[in-house]
Amino acid sequence: MNILILGSGGRECAFAWKFAQSNKIEKLFIAPGNAGTTKYGTNLPLDLNDFYEVKKAVLQNNIEMVIVGPEDPLVNGIHDFFLLDEALKNIPVIGPQKHAAQLEGSKEFAKKFMVRHNIPTAKYQSFTKKTLQKGFKFLETLEAPYVLKADGLAAGKGVLILNDLQEAKNELEQMLTYEKFGNASTKVVIEEFLDGIEMSTFVLTDGKDYVIFPNAKDYKRIGEGDKGLNTGGMGAISPVPFADDVLLTKIEERVIKPTIDGLKKDDIPYVGFIFIGLIKVKNEPLVIEYNVRMGDPETEVVIPRIKSDFVDLFIATAEKKLDKFKLEIDQRSATTVMLVSGGYPESYEKGKEITGIEEVEDSIIFQAGTALKNEKIITSGGRVIAVTSYGDNFREALAQSYKSIDKIKFDKMTYRKDIGFDL
Repeated sequence: MNILILGSGGRECAFAWKFAQSNKIEKLFIAPGNAGTTKYGTNLPLDLNDFYEVKKAVLQNNIEMVIVGPEDPLVNGIHDFFLLDEALKNIPVIGPQKHAAQLEGSKEFAKKFMVRHNIPTAKYQSFTKKTLQKGFKFLETLEAPYVLKADGLAAGKGVLILNDLQEAKNELEQMLTYEKFGNASTKVVIEEFLDGIEMSTFVLTDGKDYVIFPNAKDYKRIGEGDKGLNTGGMGAISPVPFADDVLLTKIEERVIKPTIDGLKKDDIPYVGFIFIGLIKVKNEPLVIEYNVRMGDPETEVVIPRIKSDFVDLFIATAEKKLDKFKLEIDQRSATTVMLVSGGYPESYEKGKEITGIEEVEDSIIFQAGTALKNEKIITSGGRVIAVTSYGDNFREALAQSYKSIDKIKFDKMTYRKDIGFDL
């Protein structure tokens, strides 16, 4: 089977690594991919949001299935584009259609969905430039900290958590009146702050049934002890030690099933991943957010724990036969640590040569912000490499990742040395 993975990050590198292990793969393509994905398939230099360019590549390379990694093409309607095109309509796309992708594309859409289907979440209201004064008044009814979320996609940076009421008002004005996050913040959701510990759960659905992937916990802040600016993710562990059978049963019964049933009730067709960001408050799971794709860097710990053949899994998804699919899980723990460019998540330099990758033997290297130049691997993004390891528990796995990191070098390389500190 010829498969195309859309995306260029660590998530897509992990997908490619896993697909390449299947003897059912004939040709694997990654668009645009990175220096690491060239080990597993052929990179295609495509603009993911130019659907005509994607179509051309799909037809030229006899692609039989498309796996969409990032959220942008989904929110922009790539699945709908395939369904409406005579030449593409029979090629399965793993990733929801545009309407369903609003679960990630619009915080307000997601909140209304949760309320409608009695899915536990924080109290909220949403505001626009016209209702700024009402937003100020709503903030006054809440206790600190104050949570402001840009309604649209803001590359993981549109959420602010602030302790001072006046600062929260100022930031709300910046977001709505001065479009601090561009179009993403023309509407802002303000919600009550939930005090607890976070984790992520991942579901793959064929629109009818679902399988639950291993759970994970990621670390978003740049600084140790979860301080400093938000990033796309600095590391992750799987499974989550505090997620016992009681909590996992509650998550399935109160969150996963009502989500899948809610999509059916609302007549929203959905084929693909649902990432559910959760917070455990007094041993109860509440939903913080939905994403309509796998998380990154959580993918880099979740996929290495799946033993089942990936081609079989996605054929079952495309054919709506997930009820018959038994997902096999590796019982070991997996951890990943992100190596990032100095200065990230603010301004950083690119083009730094990376050495030592080939010396790593006891960890899996998933490349993210990398490129090839004169046969050398160089940095091309903020988050550069995910170093993933197995262990009998997360501490053992982390120790191995940190040991492997010692072999990798690039100028101004930085990483968090405290992943899992709160466990």
